[in-house]
Amino acid sequence: MSATARNNTFSLVPLLCALLCCLVFSFSFLPSSAFANTGQKVDPELRDALRNAVANADSFEDEFDAQVWLVDMSARLKRFIKDPKKRLELLRLIHKEAKRADLSPELVMSVIHVESAFNNYAVSYVGAQGLMQVMPFWKKEIGRVEDNLIHPATNLRYGCTILKHYLIREKGDWIRALARYNGSLGRTKYPEKVMTFWEKYWFVNYK
Repeated sequence: MSATARNNTFSLVPLLCALLCCLVFSFSFLPSSAFANTGQKVDPELRDALRNAVANADSFEDEFDAQVWLVDMSARLKRFIKDPKKRLELLRLIHKEAKRADLSPELVMSVIHVESAFNNYAVSYVGAQGLMQVMPFWKKEIGRVEDNLIHPATNLRYGCTILKHYLIREKGDWIRALARYNGSLGRTKYPEKVMTFWEKYWFVNYK
């Protein structure tokens, strides 16, 4: 090999190393929910919970509380959704579905923040869809193959029901419940990330 060729080969080494590092870095930040529910047996209790989650209900008990919460959360959500009408519509849905499942709306928002950054069109490379990155096999399991998981209301109904089921199963242990939701039981990276977003961006206490 000539000296010139040898020098050119050596000059490519740092570039190849940099490209490899970029690839590793990119894969390390893939939505962790992409690995949830893959290759797992269907939980019959969860399937039944999803099947029975069909009723709608108003979630705000007081008009003033609704206004305060919606205005506050709308300002926080602005960097994700520019249209104020779309922000308020999504916030109402999040609050409604979280309350229906007896979950904190702010914590549900933290899950959405991590899962999709509030992009209802998000689809992972294994097929998880929508705001809360729900795997579409659940539609077949509960006999509702026509459901559209990209639709925010549908996605939130599924996601909140699944999350609540895992919280009950783990007897209120949020770390384990979130890990189950993400398909990473035994690891804490995902739950800690959700809880960090909850504490940093979405936690509120009006009392």
